[in-house]
Amino acid sequence: MTTVKTTAATPPPRLPVRDKAAALGRGWGGLSPMLTRLAAERATGVLVRERGALHLADGKVVHAESPAAPGAHDLLAAHGTLDADAWARALAESAAHAEGAERTGAGTGTRRRTGAEVVHHAGRRLVEDGLLTPGALELCRLTALYDAAYFALAPSSAPGRFRYGSEDDLGSGRAAVPDTPGARADASGSPAGPAGPASRAGTPTGPGIPHPIPVADLERETLRRRDLLHRIWPDALVDEAPLTREYRPAPTPIPARRQAVLALVNGVRTASDIARELGRPAFHTLVDIRRLVAAGAVSARPVTLPGDPLPAPLPGPAGTGPPMDLTGTTAPVDPHITLLKRLRDALEAL
Repeated sequence: MTTVKTTAATPPPRLPVRDKAAALGRGWGGLSPMLTRLAAERATGVLVRERGALHLADGKVVHAESPAAPGAHDLLAAHGTLDADAWARALAESAAHAEGAERTGAGTGTRRRTGAEVVHHAGRRLVEDGLLTPGALELCRLTALYDAAYFALAPSSAPGRFRYGSEDDLGSGRAAVPDTPGARADASGSPAGPAGPASRAGTPTGPGIPHPIPVADLERETLRRRDLLHRIWPDALVDEAPLTREYRPAPTPIPARRQAVLALVNGVRTASDIARELGRPAFHTLVDIRRLVAAGAVSARPVTLPGDPLPAPLPGPAGTGPPMDLTGTTAPVDPHITLLKRLRDALEAL
């Protein structure tokens, strides 16, 4: 240990302090230190967190998934933009194509295609067949990516883990394709390797090709969404708990968009369930639900413990919606744990 002698004329050296102004100007890097490091390393692989996963290629996010958010195919098929059977066929053909390439591409240069790649390849097939426009596919893909990333980057109680390389465990999406130059071909027969439409840096171009999202943009948008929800209603319990209606007059008329959300609140469904029922992004549904909570029309269902008396049934038309689950099996949420998680996230963001 080195000691420094000081006098009145020479004050002691100042301790190193992080430049908060620079961090504020940068506007990102506080959500997931691991994700920030992977972006700086330009890593490729899958970052698995408690509430979702982010797929990275050269340090940029190309795909995101979360159980709390509908996928791009759900958004496409919800309002008639794409027939659900057409998506299922494209996905099956994409997986079968990858499996066939695995059987015939033995040897060096063969890798397994990830589940995210199978999904993107299915989207490209739909674009090439004229069943979907490139703009509609990219719009739904980006909407689903930002939607799932919001939940994947949420505060968690478990550390994340990163799998380097191109493999993941997405069920039937596990397939192999040859990665040698000229071995892959698109629907028109032209090679998709270094000599084809892919650029020298490895970023493909063309209709239906996903555009990677920089980590800085993704984290900045996630922070913006968090701030928006906090301004509407600061309690995040309604984001995950089953929701129940408050049968009292609202102070202001409820718009038709929120009326559709309110109609599905039955004491059992969560925000994610309602989003899937409506075919809407989960975050947009959270905005509507928090506005309904702020208006006094919706609240989180009270937590019941085993042995507690069953609550009285909610008023409303008989036979609408599934029966309520009043077994009291919902695990209580400890407010102290929630507070500690928020403190940890705030300290990491300093």
